[in-house]
Amino acid sequence: MALVSPSLLSADFGNLQRDIEMLNRSEASMLHIDVMDGMFVPNISFGFPVMKFIQKYAEKPLDVHLMIMDPGRYVSQVRDTGADIMNVHFEACTHLHRVVQQIKQAGMKAGVTLNPATPVEMLEDIIDDVDMVLIMSVNPGFAAQKFIPGALKKVKRLRQMISEHQASALIEIDGGINLETGKEAVDAGADILVAGNYVFSAPDPMRNIALLHAL
Repeated sequence: MALVSPSLLSADFGNLQRDIEMLNRSEASMLHIDVMDGMFVPNISFGFPVMKFIQKYAEKPLDVHLMIMDPGRYVSQVRDTGADIMNVHFEACTHLHRVVQQIKQAGMKAGVTLNPATPVEMLEDIIDDVDMVLIMSVNPGFAAQKFIPGALKKVKRLRQMISEHQASALIEIDGGINLETGKEAVDAGADILVAGNYVFSAPDPMRNIALLHAL
């Protein structure tokens, strides 16, 4: 069974508390929070005040995905929003190992995200140190994009790397996830499915979460 991390980027921001409480009742394993700075990606989402609001109502772990430049500057602030997982982009960290250690020292699990054009081999020397690797199956920055099929090959290579290292990192995939692409991702070796539009645009979001969870 897959773990499901619904992306709040696709939630109704005018009824955010309602949507969070719906996710609390659902089979979601965690809540995915996309933070964008308008520099690393060409969009701006929300910052720490909104994240603290989410923490107030969320009853499930917070999976924070930072699409920002130099994310190591904000480790303590992310921790203070109640994040369980702090996920940073490989491409945004000059000193990735240092940032991973800072995240762990702050009491959070450390995740590393790879953009579609970044090969998984770039993580060979740090795979033993991370708790999660997020494979982007779209280019980051916007919701409701089409799934990039090449991401499945990356998931397979990453699963092989984790096995060879006897590492414990979970594999998360984000972008264009629905029932079809979600099954392909799980079959390729993904543990966690991030889904935004497929969940929040559905007539029955809880049913769609359950369908993904059953994969």
